[in-house]
Amino acid sequence: MIDLKVLRENPELVRASQRARGEDPALVDALLEADASRRAAVAAADNLRAEQKALGKQIGKASPDERAALLSGAQELAAKVKAAEAAQHEGDAALDRAHRAISNVVEQGAPAGGEEDFVLLETVGEPTSFDFEPKDHLELAESLGLIDMGRGSKVSGARFYFLTGYGALLQLGLLQLAAQKATANGFTLMIPPVLVRPEIMSGTGFLGAHADEVYHLEEDDLYLVGTSEVPLAGYHSGEILDLSAGPKRYAGWSSCFRREAGSYGKDTRGIIRVHQFDKVEMFSYCKPEDAASEHQRLLAWEREMLAAIDVPYRVIDVAAGDLGSSAARKFDCEAWVPSQQTYRELTSTSNCTTYQARRLSIRYRDENGKPQIAATLNGTLATTRWIVALLENHQEADGSVRVPDALVPFVGVKVLTAQG
Repeated sequence: MIDLKVLRENPELVRASQRARGEDPALVDALLEADASRRAAVAAADNLRAEQKALGKQIGKASPDERAALLSGAQELAAKVKAAEAAQHEGDAALDRAHRAISNVVEQGAPAGGEEDFVLLETVGEPTSFDFEPKDHLELAESLGLIDMGRGSKVSGARFYFLTGYGALLQLGLLQLAAQKATANGFTLMIPPVLVRPEIMSGTGFLGAHADEVYHLEEDDLYLVGTSEVPLAGYHSGEILDLSAGPKRYAGWSSCFRREAGSYGKDTRGIIRVHQFDKVEMFSYCKPEDAASEHQRLLAWEREMLAAIDVPYRVIDVAAGDLGSSAARKFDCEAWVPSQQTYRELTSTSNCTTYQARRLSIRYRDENGKPQIAATLNGTLATTRWIVALLENHQEADGSVRVPDALVPFVGVKVLTAQG
């Protein structure tokens, strides 16, 4: 949730953020009204409780003749207190609803607009060109025995697959390389649960506009995570962290699950958009004033990984209308995909400022020992989708695929060839 102090002091900043996202700025006024109503209800209840306490003392000192009248007044006052407390609870609930309806305030400098309104920050490498007709990742993978979509569909339905043989080793190599780079940079490697409670999923902001993307197990009231950002954010929920030595960093290795609702007919071929994939995700807790610099560090570590697999890519500053509700700023790294003659997202890193931590009650102590709301950030370090860019950019005329040097120790071969 956003900081109510910011809302009260500069509501136009929040309205501008809503407009930049393409969301309703009137929600800001609804939140201001709910905030004012709740504060008025709290003041009214506090005043009545103070009056009740004073009357109680007066009754204790009263003579028998005075006490009867005072007790009658006390009963009336108790009813008023009860009604005022009910109004306060209603005000609390109304404020919470209005508060959760507002997305994070977009960071200054982020571009406004929708999906196509990103700002290109840098292009690294030239789009791969071939002196032969290149194949797409699925044709390559099937010919090399790396992916089996047909049996994945037979076993689990559309957009499921088996990674087979060197395909499995390729994914494990990518994730192991990501894990090694993360731990070398001070991240604690985690294998988190992939089922989480509703309050954790909601706390990270995934049960808002994109709730239809999330798998829900109704009988158990648990959610399958679409990213290990969710359990890692919940890891310290309700805690006060020690950030005196700098950010706390975790790298989560997990399977991820997404319903891909509303994407039928889009990227249905191969493994670009699937219901289950594996990922190593970076997650940082830091002081709010350190969040922008931590965001740049996460982006730099993502770029190191992309350099290790040697694919052309570009870095974009994602427009406000394409941000998730929790993110104040997001940078994507998109790799060149020759078969599509375009760039496709491989990594994403988001600065969620204090939005998630406020919902999950994650704090740290400032230099005066006073608890303050922490900031959270996340960033992709490797996923199954990377196999797409890797196969297509490193293919040879004979249908084989070169394995990037950094992955050879994990895969065990330098070239992937058809296994007669």
